[in-house]
Amino acid sequence: GLLVVKSPTVGTFYSAQSPEDPPFVSVGSKIGPTTTVCLIEAMKVFNPIPSEVAGTVEAILVKNGDAVEFGQALFKVRP
Repeated sequence: GLLVVKSPTVGTFYSAQSPEDPPFVSVGSKIGPTTTVCLIEAMKVFNPIPSEVAGTVEAILVKNGDAVEFGQALFKVRP
């Protein structure tokens, strides 16, 4: 019954705007379809990634700084 937020591009996953900032979301965060859940850096461009789903974040499947592939699962969300 969980929804999956997937990476729309290849790049590097960042959970926060900068190392000093708190993560955009954490387990237990309530999110909506336009909530920015992370940044993915591709070719020196930082792309904000919206969740495109609504619910509660149940799991974060990647770590800050991980390389991600197109279509890779990033978050699990309970609707």
